[in-house]
Amino acid sequence: MNTPNHLPSSKSTTAAAGAAVNTPAVPPAATGNAVAQDRRREQDVSVRVAHSILAGFDRHYGLFRYNAQQAKRCFESANWLGIRKLARERIEYYDKRVVEAIADLESHFEEEQLQDDIWQAVKRHYIGLLANHKQPELAETFFNSVSTKVLHRTYFHNDFIFVRPGVATDYLDAKPSSYRVYYPATCSEVNFKNSLKQLVIDVGFSCPFEDIDRDLGFLAKALVEVFDESFQTAGDFQIQVLRGLFFRNKGGYIIGRIINDSEVTGFAIPVLMNEKGQLFLDTILVGSERIETLFNFSRAYFMIDMEVPSAYVRFLSTLMPAKPDSELYTMLGLHKQGKTLFYRDLLQHLNHSHDPFNLAPGIKGLVMLVFTLPSFPYVFKVIRDKRRKDMTREYIQGRYQLVKLHDRVGRMADTWEYSNVPFPKDRIHPDLMKELLDTAPSSFEIEGNTLVIKHLYIERRMIPLNIRIEQVVGDEKTRLMREYGDAIKQMVAANIFPGDMLYKNFGVTRTGRVVFYDYDEVQYLTDCNFRKIPEPRTPEDEMSSEPWYNIGPNDVFPEEFATFLLGKPELRTAFMANHPELLDYQYWQAKQKDIRAGHFDDVFPYSPDLRFSNRYPALSQP
Repeated sequence: MNTPNHLPSSKSTTAAAGAAVNTPAVPPAATGNAVAQDRRREQDVSVRVAHSILAGFDRHYGLFRYNAQQAKRCFESANWLGIRKLARERIEYYDKRVVEAIADLESHFEEEQLQDDIWQAVKRHYIGLLANHKQPELAETFFNSVSTKVLHRTYFHNDFIFVRPGVATDYLDAKPSSYRVYYPATCSEVNFKNSLKQLVIDVGFSCPFEDIDRDLGFLAKALVEVFDESFQTAGDFQIQVLRGLFFRNKGGYIIGRIINDSEVTGFAIPVLMNEKGQLFLDTILVGSERIETLFNFSRAYFMIDMEVPSAYVRFLSTLMPAKPDSELYTMLGLHKQGKTLFYRDLLQHLNHSHDPFNLAPGIKGLVMLVFTLPSFPYVFKVIRDKRRKDMTREYIQGRYQLVKLHDRVGRMADTWEYSNVPFPKDRIHPDLMKELLDTAPSSFEIEGNTLVIKHLYIERRMIPLNIRIEQVVGDEKTRLMREYGDAIKQMVAANIFPGDMLYKNFGVTRTGRVVFYDYDEVQYLTDCNFRKIPEPRTPEDEMSSEPWYNIGPNDVFPEEFATFLLGKPELRTAFMANHPELLDYQYWQAKQKDIRAGHFDDVFPYSPDLRFSNRYPALSQP
C-alpha cells in the first residue's frame, strides 16, 4: 500500500477553495458540529483499523499454536519428514499473515482514511485492545510489520509504531500457569524417581515407553550425582517444568528447573523414539552451559504450544541468564519478535557506545561486504554490487532463505534479515564508507546524518576459522580440524553441501564450536554430482594445468578438497586422522543414497558421552 504522506485532506482543500470565492460564512455552531463529526468519524476509523490489525495477528498466532500441536502428533507417529515440513511452513506464516492484514485494510478502508495523521490514534486504540491479551508483545510487533508497509520510514518512531513496548509482560501468565510444580520430599533417588514419574505422566504422550522404570531410574541416579551428599534441601525445594514440550527434528525436550534455597538449576530431558515406535529418555542435561547448546543460534527453531510466550521466555532466562531475550524468542520460533528485540538492543547500545562501525577482520568476501561494531557481538552483511555475474542478488537471497527454512543441525549460523536500517553516519569508519561506495553503492542511501542500508543480514560474530587456526597450536589445532570435519558431516546429514569449503567461510564460537556462515554457494547435497577424477589419458593430460575431462555445473570432485584445504602438513595430518572419507566420492554418494531413501542420521545437540546408554551401559542392558 502506498499511502501518501503529509498530503492535505479533502476537507482542508475544499475549505481553501471556498475561501477563495468568498463563500458565505458558516455559523460557529455548524462549524463545531462538523468538526465533532469529523473527529467521531476518524475515531471510528482508527478503532476499526486497530481491531482489523489485531484480528490479523490473532489469526497468525492461532495457526502458530496449531503448528506446534501438529508437531506433537508427528513426533508421536515418528513422522520426521512431517516435522521438517511443519518447521519450514511455520517460518513463512508470519509474512503471509502480514500480507493478508494489509489486504484486509485495503478492502475495508479508503486510502484517504489511512492517512498518517490517523495512525497515532490507531496505535492508541490498539494499546487499549492489548490490556488483557496473552501475547501483547507479539501483537505489537505485528502492528509494526503492518504499519511499516503503510507508512513512510520517516514515521518509524514511537508516536506511530512500537519502537518501545507499550504493554508490560513482566508478570503475565496463563491459567493454569505455564509450568507445573513437583515437591520431592528429599534429594534421594526414590523421591526424585516418584516426582519424575508424575512429571512424565503429566506430559501426556500418546505412545508407549520402551522401559520407563529404567529411564526414571537413570534420571534419578543422574540427579543424585549432581546434588551429592553435601546437598541440603531447603523449605522451597521443588521441581518446576514447563507445560509445553519442545519439539525439533527427531526429539522432544522437557525443560525445567530445580529450586532450592532460591538457587536455580536448569535441566532438559531429551525424549527420543526407537525403531519400534517406543519412547525413551535419552539423558538429562543439567546446568546453563549444557542447556544453552539446545538453544544455540546455529540450531533450528523449536516448535512449542505456548499460550503466553513471555512466561516461557521469563522461565528460560532463569536457566540461561547470559542468553538475550531476542535469541530466546527466536529459538521458540518467534523470529520476528527476536528481530524486534534485537533492534531495540542495538539502538540502546548505540546510545551508550562511541566506537565506529568497521570492516570485519578476515579475508574479504567476494559476494558479501561484512562489517561490525567492535563493542557489539554481531556482524552486518551487505550484498556487494561487484560480484560474480552468475551470482544475482535474487540467487544470493534465495541461498540465505534456503538455510533459514532448513534444519541447521547446530552447524549453520542463523541470520536476521532487515530492510531499510538506519545507521548514524558519524559512526561509520571512513574505510567502511569507502568500501560501501566502491562495491555496494546501490545498497544504501544517505539521508542527512543517517546512512540507510536497504537490505542486510545480521549474524552472531565469530572468529573466522582460518584466523583461529593460525592463533593456536598442538592439540587445539587438531581439535579445530576435527570440529571442521564434524561440521561438514553434520551438514551432510541434513542434506546440505556447503559449496565453498574454505576455512574462511567457517567461524569458531566462544565455546569453540565450528559453524558455517557463508551461504553464497550452498545447495542440497542431493542436487550435486559427486565424481572421481578420471585417470589421465596421456602424459600431456597429467601435466596439463587445465582439466582433460568434462565438468558439469553440479559436478564435485572430493579428492580435490585436499589441494586447497590441506596444504600444510599439520592440518593434513589432523584432518586425515579424523575425516579421510571426506576426500572419497563414494562417501558422498552413499550419503546421497541414504537421504533419498528417507534415512536421516541422528545429530545430537549434546555429547554422545552424556547419553544414558553410554553413561550407564551395564544398567542399559535388557
